[in-house]
Parts: sequence; structure tokens; C-alpha cells
Amino acid sequence: MGLLLLFTSTLLSSYFHPWIVVNAEPYFVLRAITLTIEPGANVTRDTSVTLRCHASISSSGQEPLSREYTLYKGSERIYNKVMSTSEDFLHQLPNARLSDTGKYKCEIRIKDKSKTSENVELTVTGLSKPVLHVNNSMVSEGEEVIATCMAPGERGSFYFYFYEDSKEIHNMQASSNQAEARLSINSVGSHIIHCEYAVLVIPFVFKSEQSDTLKVSVTELSIAVSLDISPQHNIYEGDQIDITCSVINFPQRSYKSNLYLSQGDKILKVEEKTTFTHSMIIKAKDSVLFECGLEMGNVKKVTTKKVSVTELFSVPTLTMSPAEVFQRDAITLTCRSENYAPQRLKDEELTYSLEPTLNLQEHGKGVYSVKATFRDINITCIAKARDLMKQSEILAVRPKVRASRPRISVIGRAIIQQPITILCQSDSGSLPINYTLFKGYDALNTISVKDSFQQALFTVTINRADEIKQYTCEADNTKGRMQSESSDRLRAFVTEPLKNPALIVIPEVEQIFEGGHLSLICTVTGTPPVTFKFYQQGNKDPLHTTTSNENHTSYEVPRLSKAHSGKYFCEADNHAHQVVSTELVNIEVRMAIWKKALIGGSCLLALSVLVVVCVLCFKSKRGKREAPAELSVKPSSPKSDDSLTVNLTHDTEVYNADTDAAPLYDGTEGRVTNGVRDSAASLPADFSNRSSYSIPATV
Repeated sequence: MGLLLLFTSTLLSSYFHPWIVVNAEPYFVLRAITLTIEPGANVTRDTSVTLRCHASISSSGQEPLSREYTLYKGSERIYNKVMSTSEDFLHQLPNARLSDTGKYKCEIRIKDKSKTSENVELTVTGLSKPVLHVNNSMVSEGEEVIATCMAPGERGSFYFYFYEDSKEIHNMQASSNQAEARLSINSVGSHIIHCEYAVLVIPFVFKSEQSDTLKVSVTELSIAVSLDISPQHNIYEGDQIDITCSVINFPQRSYKSNLYLSQGDKILKVEEKTTFTHSMIIKAKDSVLFECGLEMGNVKKVTTKKVSVTELFSVPTLTMSPAEVFQRDAITLTCRSENYAPQRLKDEELTYSLEPTLNLQEHGKGVYSVKATFRDINITCIAKARDLMKQSEILAVRPKVRASRPRISVIGRAIIQQPITILCQSDSGSLPINYTLFKGYDALNTISVKDSFQQALFTVTINRADEIKQYTCEADNTKGRMQSESSDRLRAFVTEPLKNPALIVIPEVEQIFEGGHLSLICTVTGTPPVTFKFYQQGNKDPLHTTTSNENHTSYEVPRLSKAHSGKYFCEADNHAHQVVSTELVNIEVRMAIWKKALIGGSCLLALSVLVVVCVLCFKSKRGKREAPAELSVKPSSPKSDDSLTVNLTHDTEVYNADTDAAPLYDGTEGRVTNGVRDSAASLPADFSNRSSYSIPATV
């Protein structure tokens, strides 16, 4: 009953509190892992080294966690161990060697968590001295020496080096600390050998000191080879000779050997025997140095002999006449052997032929004629006698192409009294081509064109346009053996520089008035097109620029003003690029006639007014002397035209229309009303505010 209640209580507790786990595994944290080297990171050879890996772990449980340690050297895993205790992981390197040098790191893994230490570098210094052994210190010529080089106590990847008289003669790689090499010491006498080794610690190679030296003596074998040639004298090419190659004092022991016979670079025969004979037809062109040789292991014995061979006939030579030919020219080909042995060979036995045969015509022994083709061809001559055939060197026939009729032209522009460049050129023809420039029948200059990029350019100067037609040129690449080709006469447009510039003014200078029309006409002599520029002195920019296909142009000013007065000139330029300028023309824009008339009328009118004023003044003074009086002026109401009514008193001067010739007018701004001069304009400003005002008679 109690067990049932306990079980029920546990189930209910799990149902209402699901986050409570029964027998849960402890939670842990990998804090750090370090790797240390004891007694230190730099040690000497044979030191016992310990690699200690320590892990710092925090855990909620009481029991140590199972942990897996892995030790790496570089990227290579060198050791792995699983531990169930919290002790440090130790890895021993007893008797450390140079090969233990490197970078190490330690990794710990617990369940699904892992952590790796930083790299720690171990350096081990010192290598053991190599030890050298040989199987025999005294050997015969060609016999091999078996040498063994050891690196006592060392580990790793090795390279071994073997030396003979301080010269390296063999090297090899080995995975163990010793290597065996078969050394061939070919020269007779005493030799000193030693060895060295190197340990590979990626990426470095560390080399040991050298071993003690050993002395090896090599004795010479008493074998030799002989070479006999028959006949030995009066040998002509085509004769048969017999050559015997043999070995003297061949050793009794069984050696694998090869006996060979060579002629120059050519091996004639090879046998695994001690003697053989070889027969051949000798030729003078072959090498006459023979060699008999024996190769037995590393032993080589040779002997040579030279024979003298007389030519039966010499190698033929092929010549061509003439040496330089043109297409379709007749050429003569001669094939000849300069020397032959009359005591052995008759003249009729020696024959000649050409290859290819072409369309040859024979004109004697070895003499042929043919016409040069339109293409290049290689010809050889073959001389034959008995069983011998000799071939000449190749004769390359390169028929030249005759220079075509040249074309003559001007490069650029032809300008009178300026250098003109003339080009003479043939469309086809073999180089070199000589081009000659003529003026009429006189040869001026010759240019030899030797390269395809070169041109025959001549420079001349002409004084008249019709001179250009006097030039011709010739092209010749036959060295005068044939008639040269002549061009047509030179035809080119000739530009005449501008001259005689003139500036014409319309109308004439005396008839230029304000409001009028002005035409400036610039004229030159020379070859159009012409560029004209009109200027007013003092202005940098032209007033007008135009290009005309005629020798004149104009500049129009439709409505003149005083601002158009000044000095004018014109500049002209054509393809000769010699700018010409006219003389300055002074243009003065006069006042308009109607203005002059208006000013004259105004002057007459002013004069007339002045006369009238004078007359009025004169009469006014006379009236004042006859009847001095006082003028009483009373203001009256202004009329519609704002005029004033003046009442005469005894001081007022009266105008009698019947007797006086003109109204009294003294030039003031008054007016005459009913025969009385109105002087209101000269009255004081407050005249309108007074009821009366007295004006003296002298006013």
C-alpha cells in the first residue's frame, strides 16, 4: 500500500510539474584547454619531452565526465586517448629527435562538445653523425662498390648523399635511418668517399655533418680493343673496305659486354662478341674516322682510326647565267664537277641531269637553256658515275618582275614658288627600282627604292602653273639592260598664291552719309577658293568672314551711323596659306542731308526771331520816351484760357494797329491783347494776390 502511494505521488508530480526531470545528466561547460611542453619548447637531442594537456571544465555533477583527448602535430593526428578522470592528459616523447620538431595542439571532446588548444611549437636541435660502410675497399675497373650510410638513432624522412672526392655522385630518399647505394667509380686509382644525410621537417630540411671518409682503390683491367682496316692506302670512293673490330685480353669471368663499330655519329654494327668484321662501300662525303669500342658494365674501352679517301668526282656545282633574270628571259644553266680521278674514271662515264627537268634544251654536256618562268623554282644538278650519285646545292631561280609603267602624281598641293612633292611609283616590279625625275629632257634626280615601304619622292619648285606639265619620271629595275618605262606628263591642279589685294568702297568716300548703304568689295588675284576677312581697325575679331570660289567678295552695311566711321581693311587667304592684306581705307560717315537742312532752317528761323526782337526792343524804347506813364493792372477773373485782362492806365504803352508796323514784342513770354503787351509772365509770383500793381514804363 505504501509503494502504491509513492508511485502515484511520483506520477502526479510529473504530470503537474513536467519541468522536473528524474535522474537528469549533469550540465557542464568547457571553459579552456591548454597545451604545455615540459621541460621547455626548445630542447636538445635525446631530451625526454612531455606534452601536457590541461582542460578547465565546470560541471553540475559530482562524478568526473568521460573525456576524449586527441593530440595533433600540424594537421596530422598522432595520438588519441579516452580518460574518465579529471587528471591532465600527458604524452611522452622520450629521447626527442629533430623529427619531433613542429607545432602541436590538443583537442578535448566531451559528448557533443569539443575545444582545441592553441598551437605550441617544439624545437629539437642536433643530429647524430652519419656512419659509412663499404663492402669492398679495393675493386677492379668497372666493379661497383656497395656503400651503406646510417643516421644512428634518428627518426623521420631522410635524404642520403654520397660523395666521391668531395663531388656528389649519388643521392636517394629513404623512410628509415639508413640507405644502401651501388656506387660506380670509373677512373682508376684511389678515391675518398663519404656520406651525409638530411632530415625533412616540413617545410624545412636539416642537414647533418659529414661522415668519416673511406678510401676505395680501383685497379685497371688489362683489356683493350683493336681496329684493322683493309686496304689501308689508295682508297677511292666507291671502293670496298673491310673493318675488323676485336677485344684483347678479355677477362675469364663472365661479363655482359657490347662490342660496337661507329663511323662518325653513325653506329655501323654492334655485337655481343669479342670480335667481328664489317664490309662497306666507302664514300668521300662520309666521315672517314672509325671507332671500335667495348662497353662492359661501367668499363668502356675505345680505339679510333682514320682513313684517307680520294674523290672519284667532286660534288657538282650548278650556275646560272645571267645571275639576275626577269620573267620570260632566256637563262643558261651549267652543271659541272670541277674535279674527277682520270686514273679511275673516264669522262664519258660521268653524266649530268637537272631536277626538275623543266623545258630544257641541252647545248653540250651539262649545259642547258630555258626561259625563266613566272614563279620561283629550286633547281638541283645530279652527277652520276658507276654506283655513285652526287647532288649539287639547290640553285634558287627567282625571276624578277620588270617594273611596270610608273604613275606620277603630286603629294599634297602644288603651289607656285613653294616646294612641291612629286611621287613616282610603279604598281609592280621587283626591288630595287630606280626612279628618275625629268623636266623636259633633263634628268633632275634618281632615287633607288629598295624596301617595300620606301617611296620615290622628289621635291621641285615651279614659277608658273604650266611648268607642272613638263615633269615626267622613269622606272627601271633592269640596270639599264632594257628600256625603262616612262610615265605620262604630270598633271595636277596648281595653286597660285594671292596678290594685288584691293578694297573698293561703294559709294565714294565723299558720298557716305548717315542712314545710307555701304558696300566694301575685296578683290585679289590668285587661285580660289579664297577666304576673305573684313576688319575695322582697332577690333581684333573680323567683321565678316566668307570663303568664295571667286576672286572677290563684298561686305554690306545697310544702314550707316557715326559708329561706322573708321579705318577698314581686308585680308585674303587661299590654299597657298600666304595671307595678303589691303591698305587701310578711311571711311567717315557724314551727317544726313535732311539733318543739315533742318539745322539750316532752324538757324534762319532763330535769326528771324532775333531780328524781330531787336525791332520790338527798339520801338519799345522809343514809346517809353514819348509817353511815360504808369500802368495800373487789376486782376480779373480768369477766362477759360487762363489769360489775364490788363487795364491800361497812364503808364501803359499802347499799340496802334493802324500806325505801328509790328506789335510790341521784346522776346518775353508775354502776349499782346487788344494792342497791349501782356507782361504777366514777367510779373512777380504774388501778382495774382494783389488788387492792383504798378508797372513802370521801362518794363
